Amino acid sequence: MVSPTPVRHAVVIEDDADIRGLLVVVLTQLDFVVTEAADGLSGVEAVRNTNAELVTLDVNLPDIDGMEVCRRLREFSDAYILMLTARADEIDRLNGLDTGADDYISKPFSPKEVQARIRALFRRARTPAAPAENQRQSDELARAAVVQQSLLPRETVRLDGYDVAGAFRPSRSVGGDFYDWYQTPTGMHLTFADAMGKGMGAALIAATVRAVMRSVADTPVLDDAFESAGATITSDLDQSGSFVTMFHARLESASGTLSYIDAGHGLGLYVPADGAAQRLVSAGPPVGILEDQHWPAAELELGPGDSLVIVSDGVLDAHNSLDDFVMNVEKVAREGTTSEDVCAALLELAPAATAEDDVTAVVVRRQR
Repeated sequence: MVSPTPVRHAVVIEDDADIRGLLVVVLTQLDFVVTEAADGLSGVEAVRNTNAELVTLDVNLPDIDGMEVCRRLREFSDAYILMLTARADEIDRLNGLDTGADDYISKPFSPKEVQARIRALFRRARTPAAPAENQRQSDELARAAVVQQSLLPRETVRLDGYDVAGAFRPSRSVGGDFYDWYQTPTGMHLTFADAMGKGMGAALIAATVRAVMRSVADTPVLDDAFESAGATITSDLDQSGSFVTMFHARLESASGTLSYIDAGHGLGLYVPADGAAQRLVSAGPPVGILEDQHWPAAELELGPGDSLVIVSDGVLDAHNSLDDFVMNVEKVAREGTTSEDVCAALLELAPAATAEDDVTAVVVRRQR
């Protein structure tokens, strides 16, 4: 009796319907069962749900860019990733960039070339690490964990009329999550970031980001401070080919004015005392992707009973959809008695037994 051919799954993440349809045909001809996704977040969910062996990934997507999608996929998947770009200026960067992708191809492409690239990928054997290599990796992760823990703030924020808390639970592989805060004469500054990658490399990048962000604390205009810090961080990351998603905010406690910049993070929520929660939209790509990038600042007013909630993508990854994520985070934020209670409950949304990434949360609540 002939054994059945194993089913292979692929996910096409592409916002252009015509190109997406062409790729589906190309992959179907290679006997893949193909799932389509028109944006990055649904693409990540599709890869997780299908346990795909192959992903074709457009660099330019309507929500999060392909490099951020690639970073998120590498937190739980070893699928072969073939990135596609239509911009010539991205090719050199992709060629030397440690995105976690296995190959890239430029648009317009030949279907036969795509098939040839995919066949070549699947001829590569992914060999398991030797025992000595496993021990070396374990030692590095232990050192990275020490660095990562050292980045968390040691001082408690004590602002009249505010309740501020943060929580962090590392994953088994150690990533680049961290949060940092400190009081100022008029309120507080807050940074929440996630450096691409795992292990010591990500932990050291996070340490650099923390130091640079603290160095611009005295720059009075938030846009100027972040742009200066972003240029320095991008320069430092140029050789490593890495990038960092960030949420940075300044709170004026007397008025409740919160000025903030979201650089590719996209997981901050404003939860008002009355009315629906609002997801705070990114002002631009992660830091380190493009040179001379500008991220415009935005503002919101924290009134009595309002909360700012920021979480890492470890919480998002535990949900089946973005809508479920927003709904559950809002529910937790409203039910918690204190910010510390809310942070603990947010971590429980991504149970330690199943979470593949660090899980981090910060809550700033203006008391009634």
